[in-house]
Amino acid sequence: MKGRTIVLDHIDDREAAALMVDGKLEDFLIVGDAPAPGTIYRARADRPVKGQGGMFLTTPDGPAFLRQVKGLSPGALMLVQVSGYAEPGKALPVTDRVLFKSRFAIVTPDAPGLNISRSIRDEDERDRLLEIAHECMDGSSYGLILRSSCAGEDAGEIAEDINAMLAHADQVINDPETEPELLLEGDGPHVLAWRDWTDPAEVVTQAGGFDTHGVLDALDVARGVSEPLPGGGHLYIQPTRALIAVDVNTGADTSLAAGTKANFACAKALARALRVRGLGGQITVDLAPMPKKDRRGFESALRAALKADPIETTMAGWTPLGHFELQRKRARIPLSEVLK
Repeated sequence: MKGRTIVLDHIDDREAAALMVDGKLEDFLIVGDAPAPGTIYRARADRPVKGQGGMFLTTPDGPAFLRQVKGLSPGALMLVQVSGYAEPGKALPVTDRVLFKSRFAIVTPDAPGLNISRSIRDEDERDRLLEIAHECMDGSSYGLILRSSCAGEDAGEIAEDINAMLAHADQVINDPETEPELLLEGDGPHVLAWRDWTDPAEVVTQAGGFDTHGVLDALDVARGVSEPLPGGGHLYIQPTRALIAVDVNTGADTSLAAGTKANFACAKALARALRVRGLGGQITVDLAPMPKKDRRGFESALRAALKADPIETTMAGWTPLGHFELQRKRARIPLSEVLK
């Protein structure tokens, strides 16, 4: 099946969303048991962690951990936002840089100024969007970022989106209570799909859509260890307590260039394979044998694939044993935790 299809459905009563591109599962979102990223709390500072520059906080949903705190005393109240998923048994990761994000607009209470996505390069379009932004933000001390999805969209819809985020921001920032409290829940999979998958696509909302559009079959592959590569090779992806181990296998190809071809295929496929599995943290890739002169090309291919990936990933580099390491944000709930 050619083209882009967004499928909104449920699995075991859990809300979920799938993005299929040319019949292949490109992205997958599912609600978990932990608070979703984007959730905002009024939290109380509990105790500092010496040597790590962080602070444990108290929230209604359990302990949270805030990094890089300065001048924060135990007992102080502050607004924080969940920034990712915690490993089992660990505190919620949070940030004090609270954002209010929607399909077209991001309101930034702590960063004043009006900004347009750099991917919108047409000067006339940028001027049009700035006029909308100035009109909506007149008199507000908050900052605003208009996302790339604004390009060519109706001015009324953009303004409505901005005003909705401003209303959320005002409600949260000006809340008068003085106890730890959940102030705003993070978006669920269906809202996230509307918010972030903005390229033109067919949208399927009928029950059973995952079955009829091949999502369940693709999830069976994603729940396994092996991920097929073009050319007959495979990735073997195995989460451990310490890290995500990825092994590149050339398959039946025994040519001299087999390792290089499999590694370049890995560079293009790795981000998607990790994304649909919901995996993040430290990642170590055991590549197939290839000449050292091909390492630069592998890095370039991997960098290009990660640039198109919505999840922040840092390329740490090569180890003395020839492995390649990455650090990836835990932005998704692992499939293994929600689909048994």
